[in-house]
Amino acid sequence: MKHIPFKMLLKKSYIYIVFIFLGCTSTKTNNQNTNSSNAEPTIIQTQNGPVKAKPVIQNLGLDDHSYISLTPSQPESTIHHKDSLLQEHSNTQLSSSSEEVNFNSDSPVADRIVQNYLNSEIKEPGGHCLTVSKTRFEKAYKDVHGHLPYQDFPDSMATATYTSKQVFNLLYVTASKPDKSWQSLPEKYRGKGNAGAITYAGMGTLVDSTGIWGGKLKPGALMQVWRYKEDYIEVVQGADVKKLDPYGHSFIFISYVRDDKGVITGLRIADQGFQSYRPLVPRDYDVWWAVNLSV
Repeated sequence: MKHIPFKMLLKKSYIYIVFIFLGCTSTKTNNQNTNSSNAEPTIIQTQNGPVKAKPVIQNLGLDDHSYISLTPSQPESTIHHKDSLLQEHSNTQLSSSSEEVNFNSDSPVADRIVQNYLNSEIKEPGGHCLTVSKTRFEKAYKDVHGHLPYQDFPDSMATATYTSKQVFNLLYVTASKPDKSWQSLPEKYRGKGNAGAITYAGMGTLVDSTGIWGGKLKPGALMQVWRYKEDYIEVVQGADVKKLDPYGHSFIFISYVRDDKGVITGLRIADQGFQSYRPLVPRDYDVWWAVNLSV
């Protein structure tokens, strides 16, 4: 599996975040196809005629994980045989259905995220999980408020080194490093990705795994997860991610999946096409964080 190099360069007041992504893939568990696709839009010729290519997602300066975002065929069961998080037990099927999406009355931005997703003709755009989740959040925020969220960040987020926007971006993309540049950020929000960044910006309420699986999530909540708890702990402290090679994922919560007794069995999510084809279940990841939006 590929390791994806990133570097962070500061030039005057603008930060270019190009770093080791602690995200949608890792050599530890992921056996996804590693063939990358061309980032430029093309028309693909098939036996049935030309097929319109997927649009290019806004580039956030992150590596393209298109090799893990190929649109999967519809699985016969809720656990796909090519899923890198496949469990060995035979009782993994979810005999359940998604609940109707009840929009979040506390957050017009969360409502717009879900509406945009449900109305989209291309729900699995490919690319990088961080790019997709961040673009969906930014677009919904601008749809509702008329501008991007950055100008609404509190000045208190800024540090002696970073602006409020830079702090938000570093937390969002989990730019972990074993030095003071990462460790100067508030530990409470490090390693929590979109959930930590948005909560720190005062735009939502943090939800832990107990709340997530206890039914506390609202549609449009943004989520960050980690496959292994020990990786998450190291990331929070500041890790040399070239050696650690952690596995995480960034996505948006759409609705719960419940069995015939009303018990929550899974989460329907929106991502770039990596895992959104089936419900996520508790054993998929060790660490779960989310933020219910309030803006």
